[in-house]
Amino acid sequence: MNKEHIFNFTVAYADTDAEGVMYHARYIEVAERARFELSKDIIIPDDDIGFVARELNIKYMAPILLGDTFQVESRFVNIGGASMDIEQKFVKDGQICAIMNIKIAYLGKNMRPKAIPDEIINMFK
Repeated sequence: MNKEHIFNFTVAYADTDAEGVMYHARYIEVAERARFELSKDIIIPDDDIGFVARELNIKYMAPILLGDTFQVESRFVNIGGASMDIEQKFVKDGQICAIMNIKIAYLGKNMRPKAIPDEIINMFK
């Protein structure tokens, strides 16, 4: 998969715990914003729900602190029939601080998995 996206983020007080370390759950919210930016050009047909998170795995390797600016580097690593795998690296000053892998499933209006429309798949090839 070739589609990659860089999302910049600066840590504010609301993002941290009492010691000024970015709160672990905040990574999920920041990653969601990055995925939104990556996929905002996708048009979901009216008769579908679209993509929802199915699986999520995060490995924390170095802290991100209050005032730090970092990037979320997102890329598609696999596109299946009804799901996509996305890898998101949290990078500060060239150091990988965390890696998140997420599988997103494509759902129809009936809330069941559905084949990803060809128009959407073609956007990532």
